[in-house]
Amino acid sequence: MAETIWIARHGKRYDFVNPDWFITAELPYDPHLAEEGIVQAQELGQRLKSENITHIFSSPFLRTVQTAYEAAEILDLPVKLEAGLGEWLNPEWMEYSPEIHSRETLAQTYYRIDLNYTSKVIPKYPESEETVQQRTAQTAQQLASDFAGELLLVGHGVSVLGTAQGLLGRPLQMRPSFCCLTKLVQNKGSWEMEMAGDTSHLSETETTIRFN
Repeated sequence: MAETIWIARHGKRYDFVNPDWFITAELPYDPHLAEEGIVQAQELGQRLKSENITHIFSSPFLRTVQTAYEAAEILDLPVKLEAGLGEWLNPEWMEYSPEIHSRETLAQTYYRIDLNYTSKVIPKYPESEETVQQRTAQTAQQLASDFAGELLLVGHGVSVLGTAQGLLGRPLQMRPSFCCLTKLVQNKGSWEMEMAGDTSHLSETETTIRFN
């Protein structure tokens, strides 16, 4: 069982910087990171360099893969794509189930992706708020049970909350900003929060926090 779980949100999205990108994008619900997001992801990796991360798990959306990959380059670890950490499949945000790049396509560019790993949880569109909370909680609990050491989970605003709440067993009043870090530690069979939404490692932080 895991001893420590670090939970991070992806870096700044390109479509938040250039909203018109969505109009002509081939995969409009799968934006990549903005340049600032790449820098944030690298700063996230540097922050975790002094820790003892044993496994990195990422949502399969491009912005989370890119964030996890930049950290993995610094930490010299593979990246396991876990669909259970994916974006909230909210019909108010998405008119249809989002198309994203395949693992094989992503691995051509992001070579640290572990193609032998199989997702523990597969979300289904559409999802209610209750459904996504249950899905992300289940994902965090299963990863914590199946893998030892210190885990890094890279997800989205909603999945950051859902995974933390799923382990703590209680709701959180937190709005996770880009590349923030939350730290949970196992103590006598229960999880305790040591850090919530920390951004002290970032050179640029948000003034307004958006989920989508």
